[in-house]
Formats: sequence, C-alpha cells, structure tokens
Amino acid sequence: MPKKNIVPTAVVPLGDCAAYIEFTGKLDLEVNALVLRLSAALQARKLPWMRDVVPALGGIALHYDPDHPQVHGDALEAAAIAVQECLKDDFAESGDTARTVEVPVCYEREFAPDIDEVAKQAKLSVEEVAARHAAGEYRVLMIGFAPGHAYMSGLDPKLSVPRRATPRALVAPGAVAVANEQTVVYPYAISGGWSVIGRTPLTVFDAGRSEPSLFAAGDRVRFRAVTADEFVALQK
Repeated sequence: MPKKNIVPTAVVPLGDCAAYIEFTGKLDLEVNALVLRLSAALQARKLPWMRDVVPALGGIALHYDPDHPQVHGDALEAAAIAVQECLKDDFAESGDTARTVEVPVCYEREFAPDIDEVAKQAKLSVEEVAARHAAGEYRVLMIGFAPGHAYMSGLDPKLSVPRRATPRALVAPGAVAVANEQTVVYPYAISGGWSVIGRTPLTVFDAGRSEPSLFAAGDRVRFRAVTADEFVALQK
C-alpha cells in the first residue's frame, strides 16, 4: 500500500523541553497509523538528546534535552529536522506486530450508568448496545488526558453518541465509555464526560508495575462481556 504523503502543519513548543509536531487537527485514521509508525522510527534512532517520543491522534510530542550539544542551541529546530529526516527516509511499513489486549467488561446496569440513555439515543436495546460494543475490533490511537487513558477507534457507528451534556466529577476506575466515534477505558477515578456503558475489573493503570499502563498506542483491543459474578471473581 503506498504511503500517504503527510507533512507537518505546525511545530509548537511545549515549554522549554518538548515540541509538538502536528500533521492534522482532526481524526484521520490513516494519518494516525502513520504517526504511530513515525513514532517508532524516531525511537529507533536513539538520538542522545531525545528523551521521549509520544504519539497523539494527529501528531507527535518530542521531549528533549534543550542543553544537549548536538542540538546546537536550538532543540525545537532539531526536533523538526529529526521528523523531516524520518519522513524523507520513506520508512517502510513493517508487518503488524501490535499486541492484542483482551478486556473483560460487565455491561450490567450496576456497572453501566449510561447504557439505557445510549440505547435510547441509538434506538437499540440495552442488550444490543452491549453486544455491538463487545463485537468491535478496536485500535488504540493514543494515550492522553491522563496516564493510561487510551483513546480507541473501531466503535460501531450506532454507538457514536455525543459527549454527556454534564460531565461527571468522578468516573469509576475501569469504566468503559463511548462518545462520538471512539471508546475509552478510564484508568482510575477521574472526571469525565463520556457515556459509561460498562466496567472492567482489570487494573488499567498502576504506577508500580514494570509496564504501568494496560494499553499502549497501536494496541489492538477486544472487549469480552462478563457477568457481575465474573466481574467480582476477576477483580484484583
């Protein structure tokens, strides 16, 4: 498949030690896939002045050492050049090595405070909402908003409801929610404005683990429906 021609539309400083290289300001799944590949290519270069590479929906954040001698006093320019060099190298599309993460979810009402409203908006039964959500094949587009908070594509269009008019001050950890064209799993108890249709018993984010986040950008995700009793048995 030929590579889509993408060029940066903006290079924005994020304080003194990072820059955001933007390719699109809207959700474009093809651009996002290329952003993930570009992120991997930049990480593989192991540039001594680059501290981290963080892919987003339509761009990449590069974290760097602004005082490193190899950036010659202009780390922002060095970051932009590093991206351009990767793009010029025409980095090849490798085989799909993404992980598949299976996530058990209980869609029963005690774990799904918004499932009735989503069913009403989608003109589906509650059971159909759960079945359609669990049948999807999802891809993590980015980790953002909070550590471990994964934004995923692949939502059934019938479940693409707007954000809630009034966000919740606190959403339960592991809450599975939908809005617009995406689904998320809340990593811990935080505020949120998406419609909650289920909850997983898995610990989504734990700073004490060797891999703190259950998800990483590029992962494939499958949801598996479980009962309330199974939820309790799986909860750790």
